[in-house]
Amino acid sequence: MANIVSIVSSKGGTGKTTVALNLAVAIAERGDSVLLIDADPLGAIGFSLAQSDTEWMGLAECLMKKAALEDTIIQTKLPALSILARGRLDPLDVAIYEELLASPAALKEIISALKERYRYIIIDTPSGLGLITRAVLSVSTYALLPLQAEPLAVRAISQTLRVLQHVKEHENPELNLLGILATMVQLNKDVSFNIMNTVWASLDGVLETYIPRADVFHVASEKGVPVAFLSGKYPPEAIRFELLATEIKDIIQGLGGVTGEVDERPQRELI
Repeated sequence: MANIVSIVSSKGGTGKTTVALNLAVAIAERGDSVLLIDADPLGAIGFSLAQSDTEWMGLAECLMKKAALEDTIIQTKLPALSILARGRLDPLDVAIYEELLASPAALKEIISALKERYRYIIIDTPSGLGLITRAVLSVSTYALLPLQAEPLAVRAISQTLRVLQHVKEHENPELNLLGILATMVQLNKDVSFNIMNTVWASLDGVLETYIPRADVFHVASEKGVPVAFLSGKYPPEAIRFELLATEIKDIIQGLGGVTGEVDERPQRELI
């Protein structure tokens, strides 16, 4: 049974898609099977991997009954990672796509067909708390909230938490807050430093791991790869996502989820 993690933000510019992509890679690098779903009508995952609007079939074709689900899942060169892209969507058809995807029943049918095949399903949502995001939350077991280290994002986080609480109480009792992930952090800047102090002091569920603001993310986006796949010296930002993957797996285990980790091990001899 998959751990279904939705990446949700009430505002744009928080690094939501960057988190979804690089977290999926970090988990898959450890051997856990991961499906990354792009539920954003913009198709942000595809753009992050330097793919055009017409490159991949995906959710759009499944929802419009133009292709079978099996024909739309992309197996990446990382054996444990697969992608279900947004699909080939004319910008003029976005409204139709949103109507189809906003139906919890339609999304639940797709997730039900996939959840036994993967240990983790990570879903990138559009910015905001509209119908698509609500539909994704209604089929998720966990929500991860990227929080940009700037004042407006801190003021807006209560909106996201309010929606999560409503969905849990009225639509999906299995939904849990996985954590609030600070992104674009610059501790050497007074504003960012002060924001982080505020976040750590006033919000529950803030993860220990945070993602710094760094040019390497722009380089990775330009080349169309996750940060861990860049050539040259292994970037410390990729290590951040490894730490994030570990922290998230520990939280899921603590909440009673199945992560595939072995809880009991036999004694071993070193010499």
